[in-house]
Amino acid sequence: MTRALNKLSASAVKNAKAGKHSDGGGLWFAASEQAKGKWFLRVVVHGRRREMGLGAYPAVSLKEARLEAEKWRGVVRQGQDPIKLRDKQARDAARNMHLLNDIALDAFETRKAELKGDGKAGRWFSPLELHVLPKLGKVPVTDIDQRDIRDTLAPIWHEKASTAQKAMDRLGICLRHAAALGLDVDLQATLKAKALLGQQRHKTQNVPALHWHDVPAFYQSLTDGTVSELALRLLILTAVRSAPLRFLHLDQIDGDTWTIPAEAMKGRKDSTSDFRVPLSTEAQAVIEQAKPFARDGFLFAGVRRGVISDATMSKYMDRRGMKERPHGFRSSFRDWAAEATNATHEVAETCMGHVVGGKVERAYRRTDFLEQRRIIMERWCSLLVSTSDNILIGKF
Repeated sequence: MTRALNKLSASAVKNAKAGKHSDGGGLWFAASEQAKGKWFLRVVVHGRRREMGLGAYPAVSLKEARLEAEKWRGVVRQGQDPIKLRDKQARDAARNMHLLNDIALDAFETRKAELKGDGKAGRWFSPLELHVLPKLGKVPVTDIDQRDIRDTLAPIWHEKASTAQKAMDRLGICLRHAAALGLDVDLQATLKAKALLGQQRHKTQNVPALHWHDVPAFYQSLTDGTVSELALRLLILTAVRSAPLRFLHLDQIDGDTWTIPAEAMKGRKDSTSDFRVPLSTEAQAVIEQAKPFARDGFLFAGVRRGVISDATMSKYMDRRGMKERPHGFRSSFRDWAAEATNATHEVAETCMGHVVGGKVERAYRRTDFLEQRRIIMERWCSLLVSTSDNILIGKF
């Protein structure tokens, strides 16, 4: 029986003439020229003759071909079609070889529509890009487990707690995306990784901010008329975030109102309305002073291209020896509105660009309090430019 199955020898295969040569048991060698050819297996499945290739010679040796042939004969003995089974295994292997890098990019693409500015600022993807993909990007997503995630995020788990948490959350989204694609992933991997990493020690700290009593003196010190100073002045006057201010385009200005596109506003995902910012007399004056620096319609153009960077105003304050950050002026304004005015909570929060109330409440309340906010911002302007130490508390 052994000789009936193993008719060929290594030497006979190597020197075989062109044509088909049987090794027995359905295994054949099709020689094309000396020392070259292909292996194939003939089997009968469900009354139908099937031929399946087993590889080329000499890459697949006689011994390897015999082992492969026996494996597939066993499949036939179980009543299965070996060609169909092999194709299915190949499809499964290909499906499960998706790398995390590819899954992450695909997950990002599907979520762009719900991200501010279609995610162009990169804040959704950057935690993955900076802290996860360099280590796990080339790993098949089906191979990733809690130990991989723990080892990847451990260096920043306590030192950069907020960033690490964002990276963990994004990775969880990627795993759920992979599962939706039909991949066999561990959806509990991030939860298990958190258990391995433990409670984070880092405590969130508020952005350092000047007390509102000290803001006028700082504002009045911005006298050089540089782009950085003009941007800071308008940031303080309007209490907006830095991103909409940096990307302020002149066509967004209409007289004494600046309209920020809805997609540029943070924290307003469920709102499709643009946000109107009332411009005080001082704010309008600052815009006029900045216009000579405008380029391509952007009021605060960068030195070489685009607009000023996110760090431009922070670095200016660093050079002044200040620990406070530009974003802190929003807190200064909000504290002033709470302590020195009678503005309602809804009006004061709307000044900050915050969405106030639930969906039902907002559905009935259509106003954005523009005229009330215009009075408040003019009062804030008066405080900033005043040289008097008397801070009057008044009604709006």
